[in-house]
Amino acid sequence: MPKVVLLFTGKRKSGKDYVVSKLKEMLKPEDCSIIRLSAPLKKQYSIEHNLDYDRLLDSSPYKEAHRLQMIQWGERKRESDPGYFCRLATEEEDKPVWLVSDCRRLSDVEYFKSHCSTGPAHPSCVLVRVSASDEVRRSRGWGWVGGVDDGPSECALDEVSCDYHVINNGIDEQLDMKLKELKNFIEYNNNG
Repeated sequence: MPKVVLLFTGKRKSGKDYVVSKLKEMLKPEDCSIIRLSAPLKKQYSIEHNLDYDRLLDSSPYKEAHRLQMIQWGERKRESDPGYFCRLATEEEDKPVWLVSDCRRLSDVEYFKSHCSTGPAHPSCVLVRVSASDEVRRSRGWGWVGGVDDGPSECALDEVSCDYHVINNGIDEQLDMKLKELKNFIEYNNNG
């Protein structure tokens, strides 16, 4: 069981993976794992639909061409078992710090809070919102897609209160300051 879990949420092209990677670089490698909930989803989807798994993992047009159908397939899986992808993503993890790079639904948050939180005296499981302006997201390749950008995979956590908010608009000083704050939180809770 991990000591510290950070659940990252945010819109497409807000830079969640970038922020998580930068944070991991600041931590001891033996202490920290990046958990991607989309990895087991994409793996199983690629098997069932005879698709290239590696290409579904990157930020290519190939992934975007399959995104809506993959989201719909994943929703059906979650309806029958809300913790399915969370369990698959973490079943072999044994490091004390988990950075979950892609929480998208309340069921993801509830799963980790119920399985990893040690109570209010030791808030080991926190939610981190990563955001970027639409202009910055467009510069990273984002464009509005109906059924995706207004669907649960993008909007389900919009109104959920987060413990931390990281603005990722390309201003290094602003990002570095927030990453140091997260690093301090992790080190305090991992070593305490």
